[in-house]
Amino acid sequence: MESSPLPSKSNPERPPGSPQARPLPGAQPLPAKVLPERRVPAQPGVSPPGVPSGRPALVTLSWTEQDIENRWGIFKGGRYTSVNKLFSFLLAAAVSTVFLITMTLLYGGNSIFHRLAEFFVRQNNRYATFPATLFFFWGVVIVLLKLPKLRLQRRALELAAVPQSRDFVLNEATARTVLERMRSLVDDTRHFILLNRIDRALSNLHNIGGVSDVSTILKSQADNDENQIASSYALVNAMIWAIPVLGFVGTVLGLSLAMGKFKLDADASHIRDSLGPVVAGLSTAFETTLVGLVFALMLHLLSDLVQQKETDFLDECNDYCHAHVVSKLRVRAVSEP
Repeated sequence: MESSPLPSKSNPERPPGSPQARPLPGAQPLPAKVLPERRVPAQPGVSPPGVPSGRPALVTLSWTEQDIENRWGIFKGGRYTSVNKLFSFLLAAAVSTVFLITMTLLYGGNSIFHRLAEFFVRQNNRYATFPATLFFFWGVVIVLLKLPKLRLQRRALELAAVPQSRDFVLNEATARTVLERMRSLVDDTRHFILLNRIDRALSNLHNIGGVSDVSTILKSQADNDENQIASSYALVNAMIWAIPVLGFVGTVLGLSLAMGKFKLDADASHIRDSLGPVVAGLSTAFETTLVGLVFALMLHLLSDLVQQKETDFLDECNDYCHAHVVSKLRVRAVSEP
């Protein structure tokens, strides 16, 4: 690694009439050394050289290109962390088909998983286990698709759209600069929870009479965001409710089959012959209930885990708005003449 040349000291100004330095006889002039261009790394709240203040050179986040659903070019991504229902259903149907085919192959063999496969593909169980399996994987796909969408939303916290300097003050003049900078960082601020919240507050800054009004706008938008996140789990919650219901449907079906096969006859041999179908019906009753309860429990735990991550993100957005927006506002209640 080459050592950088030491900076030359600035010489005092030459007096008038002093002789200029002449090159030695036979010496060739040294070519000017061209230093490679150095790129200054981007710093939060600091614009690179040559770029106007508050106007980054490139778009950092693009919801249209980086959202996991938009990458396919077929399905439109849901708002914020909401998931496209058709896209998630098709993925869940494919995964469920592969899972049930695997269970069928295991059921026909003599492996140790034969008993496990029997829960899903026994002839009388299929009426309840097949739709329960589809609903389970549909809920799992929705929850798992939320993770990369939440990761994209969280990246907005790292943009430093509002300058982080302690001396920075938000007023009507600087708010316009912040808005221009923020809108140049992303393709559309409406697709990002944090940036949309700040955009709405600063866009109405000239109509605001005090800091408390800004806090009211941010609080109102925060409530809307929480409602949006909660509504995105409506379908998952419906799956958590429907899966055990399907298990109970299988229970009723199994019990009805068991009762229909049982024949009370004086002949003991006939009673023994009817016990086989009765036991098979009871197996359907208990196995479908077990499958439904286990699926509902697993989906409920996974859903709560991801929902907690989204709640933590909303709390971080609230902290960001209070630390970098509300605390830096200097709004005049009455305009000066």
